[in-house]
Amino acid sequence: MGPDHSQVATTLNNLANVHDNQGKYSEAVTAYNRALAIREKVLGPNHPDVASTLNNLGVAYRDQGKYAEAIQVYSRALAILEKALGRGHPNVATALNNIAMLYAVQRDWAKAVDYGQRATAILEHRTSLGAHALGQPLVWQGKSEATRNSDYFQWLIKAAWHNAVDRHAAHAETALAMFLKAQWVLSSEAAAAVSQMSARGVKGNSKLAARVRERQDLIEEWQQRDQARTAAVSQPAGRRNHDAEAANVDRLNAIEARIGEIDKQLTVEFPDYSALASPTPASVEDVQKDLAPDEALILTLDTGAGLKPLPEETFIWVVTKTQVRWAKSEFGTDALRREVAALRCGLDFIGSWLIEDSPCPALTNITYTSDDYNVGKPLPFDLARAHTLYQGLFSQVADLVRDKSLLVVPSGALTQLPFEVLVTKAPDPSLLGAAAMRQAKWLIRDHAITVLPSVTSLKALRELAKPSQATRPMIGFGNPLLDGCDPERFVCSPGAQSDKLRAERARLNTTCPVEGASLSLGARGLAPLSTRGGQADVAEIRAASPLPETADELCAVANKLHVNASDIYLGSRATVAEVEKLSEAGTLATYRLLHFATHGLLSGQISGNSEPGLILTPPVAASAADDGYLSASRIAGLKLDADWVVLSACNTAAGGASDADALSGLARAFFYAGARALLVSHWSVNSLATVKLITGAADLMAADKTIGRAEALRQSELSLIEKYDPNPATWAPFVVVGEGAAAK
Repeated sequence: MGPDHSQVATTLNNLANVHDNQGKYSEAVTAYNRALAIREKVLGPNHPDVASTLNNLGVAYRDQGKYAEAIQVYSRALAILEKALGRGHPNVATALNNIAMLYAVQRDWAKAVDYGQRATAILEHRTSLGAHALGQPLVWQGKSEATRNSDYFQWLIKAAWHNAVDRHAAHAETALAMFLKAQWVLSSEAAAAVSQMSARGVKGNSKLAARVRERQDLIEEWQQRDQARTAAVSQPAGRRNHDAEAANVDRLNAIEARIGEIDKQLTVEFPDYSALASPTPASVEDVQKDLAPDEALILTLDTGAGLKPLPEETFIWVVTKTQVRWAKSEFGTDALRREVAALRCGLDFIGSWLIEDSPCPALTNITYTSDDYNVGKPLPFDLARAHTLYQGLFSQVADLVRDKSLLVVPSGALTQLPFEVLVTKAPDPSLLGAAAMRQAKWLIRDHAITVLPSVTSLKALRELAKPSQATRPMIGFGNPLLDGCDPERFVCSPGAQSDKLRAERARLNTTCPVEGASLSLGARGLAPLSTRGGQADVAEIRAASPLPETADELCAVANKLHVNASDIYLGSRATVAEVEKLSEAGTLATYRLLHFATHGLLSGQISGNSEPGLILTPPVAASAADDGYLSASRIAGLKLDADWVVLSACNTAAGGASDADALSGLARAFFYAGARALLVSHWSVNSLATVKLITGAADLMAADKTIGRAEALRQSELSLIEKYDPNPATWAPFVVVGEGAAAK
């Protein structure tokens, strides 16, 4: 192709990148400069590809510590991109962020903040354009500009913190601004599901629908024209049509102006819907308006090694009715992953010790086996480690949250740990085993704790969500008819059910018994299952272990709430088809509480089906109507009006990865369907303990209508610590997600 062909420049660019990654900076700079010369000659000095090479060259200079050279080429790249693509283009945001990073590395925090603000403002604007998507599907494959470039916000937040500290600037004012920025990083599908749930009440408004449809059509056109603009300016100079490009830019500006008009109309005419559908973060003032005097909202944001050479750090915002505080922890992303994983080794046998290449032996310096688990040996929970983590996260804000209920919006690895198990006081070294656990100063002793999927969900749940119109107290589904092994034994083979267990299954087939079943102590966890043609394998579902104790659980809760036995669907009545039939008839929406007691599966535990879901009684043969698996997409299609949903299955709170969303798709689906709060588990639950926790909380709420869900769970957990089993693996799997206060 010759020495000056564009493909040669591309190859030189890639080769330079390899050199840079190897630390061969001189070779990298030489290759980048040669690629730059070719592109300037072939494409012209103001082409976007020239800017791309300049940005890469700037990285090589930065990595060498040649900051003056780096800022020179970065600035030239920025000027080219702003002229070619416009000041609001994401490539311009990238160029601005590169300069912000360069100044942050030099500890020039003020300039880093300035460029970081400009970069993130572009992402916020482009993300906001996509708001108001009425009827948006539960699972959105494309991520927003803000989500895809969350590190831009993290660089800015770190720079803003250090700038405020170094300059003794108005730290409180900076805290308020960065509270908003952190929410762009932590936007989640769970939060969107809460908003969609709250917005359903206005979907029948034809005027609103017309406004939103026009907006959606404009967005679609805007996206197509935005892509066309980038493609046009990327052409060689001789092939560009400048008149057509100018006309396209004019139309883009007109579309944005019209979208702005529509958004103003939505805000005035449909304020509830506008507040829910917009991705705009909630201000501290917004939060304080919705908080009770005895509540504190805690937002965390961890930053990791991807922002080197800056240190890993976690930022914490605490907002009360009258105060706000911004703090920093030395625990960063990697440290939090390590500490949370170590604590989960003392909480979750199946998800921590049984996984391939388990980190637990190295993290704990302990060997714990299936034999230990089968004979009831307690998991090795490290009280001292739980106290160290508490100190790292709460030492600077403990006075602000004292005696308050906590509403936690966690990030990263902290989504995998119930805050209840943090220890607020150093454990007594003279106490061991159960005595140490019983005397431990757990965080739950002083605080009712609720998890929120986002800061904005507080407003959605408290201001905008309409009170439930449901009149019936409860409906429950459990004890699916399964033919697997006896759950009293951890290791067993299919078909190994005891006669006693078969008798229990038969007796609890359809309705609540007069007397409770003899509870088995099985954990609710499953090996991976497979699907065929999008349907679950009925034979594999049927081979799962029976859960006769779930009938006792459901019936005990029903008795506390004075629920008719006919509202508890057990055995052959607990089917996917029955759930969807009740939903379609509108019956399911007449219950304030839904309780599912069965096996729960996370995303990926059914091969060929990425959706999480719940196991119910399988049919003889799978069909589109019923395959025994109530998947997240089926749940999202249900019509609920529930104050809360209890999922006493295994691991329904989080997805397993250390940086997973605070909720699995399963919990998101229930929010989308119309639930205001969820009670979900972080690991495979002990059946007998689950019965005690759920019935204890239900009993408290039935006796006192002013007790909220989070406070009822707190008191029930404390009762288990004192009267049953003080090991947190038993009493701490459940968390309240959503609205933790008493139902309105």
